[in-house]
Amino acid sequence: MANSKYEYVKSFEVEDEVMPPNLIVVRIDGRGFRRFSEVHEFEKPNDERALNLMNSCAAAMLEEYPDIVFSYGFSDEYSFVFKKTTKFYQRRASKIVSLVVSFFTSIYTTKWKEFFPHKELRYPPSFRAWVICCASMEVLQTYLAWRQNDCHINNQYNTCFWMLVKCGKTEEEAQEVLKGTHKQEKNELLFQQFGINYKNLPSMFRQGSCVCKTQVEDIVKYSENGTPVKRLRRKPIIVHSDNIAARSFWNEHPFLLKELGDFREDINNIKPEYVKSFQFENKLMPLTWIVVRIDGCHFHRFSEVHEFEKPNDEQALNLMNSCAVAVLEQFKDVIFSYGVSDEYSFVLKKDSQFYQRRGSEIVTALVSYFTSIYVMKWKEFFPQKELKYPPCFDGRAVLYPTSEILRDYLTWRQVDCHINNQYNTCFWMLVKSGKSKSEAQAYLKGTQAREKNEVLLQQFGIDYNTLPLMFRQGSSAFWNEEEKTGMYENGASAEKSGKKVVVEHCNIIEQSFWEAHPSILNEKPHMV
Repeated sequence: MANSKYEYVKSFEVEDEVMPPNLIVVRIDGRGFRRFSEVHEFEKPNDERALNLMNSCAAAMLEEYPDIVFSYGFSDEYSFVFKKTTKFYQRRASKIVSLVVSFFTSIYTTKWKEFFPHKELRYPPSFRAWVICCASMEVLQTYLAWRQNDCHINNQYNTCFWMLVKCGKTEEEAQEVLKGTHKQEKNELLFQQFGINYKNLPSMFRQGSCVCKTQVEDIVKYSENGTPVKRLRRKPIIVHSDNIAARSFWNEHPFLLKELGDFREDINNIKPEYVKSFQFENKLMPLTWIVVRIDGCHFHRFSEVHEFEKPNDEQALNLMNSCAVAVLEQFKDVIFSYGVSDEYSFVLKKDSQFYQRRGSEIVTALVSYFTSIYVMKWKEFFPQKELKYPPCFDGRAVLYPTSEILRDYLTWRQVDCHINNQYNTCFWMLVKSGKSKSEAQAYLKGTQAREKNEVLLQQFGIDYNTLPLMFRQGSSAFWNEEEKTGMYENGASAEKSGKKVVVEHCNIIEQSFWEAHPSILNEKPHMV
């Protein structure tokens, strides 16, 4: 297919490879999970089912991605450690972190009913994430020790806090009682006032949870005489340990020694600021347009497994559009979005301070929320189709310095929409008429736009220009001024203006669209 003159905008994409021998750790954190836990009435200070759901998601991650060899989590966070030789997504940080957070979100939303069969998922859970580049095994060891120490400190405090609240104190009074108390004092408070020996609380609450791999024998098939045929394979297991950064724990798991390395000595002094300095973060340049583009991961297979209509499945496209609308409604800094097929681009306002313009957190928040909405809304658009496996997306952030270049980016995506849709329409009509996929590809090789239009018209009686606009031009979602008619108490009518997210299928290449909607890019309309 021909390239368009707008492809120069790809030069604004930057490489973000995590160079070896750095070890890659992806840490995810629940977004607004304090409110999420209250709305869904999680048990305080620890909800065992909620923690088991997190652990189940982590185990699924290790099943899905062989390059993840270890993970550790507590509360609403999890850290995933990749093997030292990983080439996953060519070690590109934005791809890795967005894919990890998207798949975790998809699993969490999909598995909700398994762990909370009597609780409705009232709104989409989502996570943010970032990469930590561990320059050595010592850094990884310190990182893990820091996270487990945080688990202990937070759990001990929360156990005291919620016991005080449950016995009648207000949250402010409980905070005041615990202010300035040390570890031993908290233990004494629990034992003397509530008869709780902190060390006897479940290990999962006090120590967090690890997921690592062990070798097990699995039955892969049965021979003709009924004898099971077994094979060794790596299977994720959930374990609890009081010190995951200890040499003794590491040495108990040969697979970790092989894929990561060993710890030379135990550590006692944890310096969080030292570990935080290894966080892989690109703070995005101020006063530039931020575009977060997300793409379906392996959606060619996903569309086949779920039997999407070819070349365009209207319900699948409407589901993507519905997710885009939800993103605009959730994140007020997103002012415009454009989507086609399994991709969507979200434009954040030029002066946005969302997450202080930290790229990883912006991208993962949007990707995670989009994924969550996609899973939750599946039945709304496909009531007769089961979601057979969790969908996921990857994303990246690209900066554009001017409105003109931003518009060229959006033009490039719409030109691509036309080129791809015209080709796919011809391709699938040829396949449906009896040609093999290879024959259809060979038939279309080297053809121009006019020739494809002739193929459609002459062979199939299809005028390409009469196909639905959504297929030919993609979808734009944006905030639009809306006039509403209200009534005063005396019965008189009153005009009120408000904003609403709308989805339109229109030509965003032409100047006329932007002149009709000057508020999107905050530009004044041209005077005639």
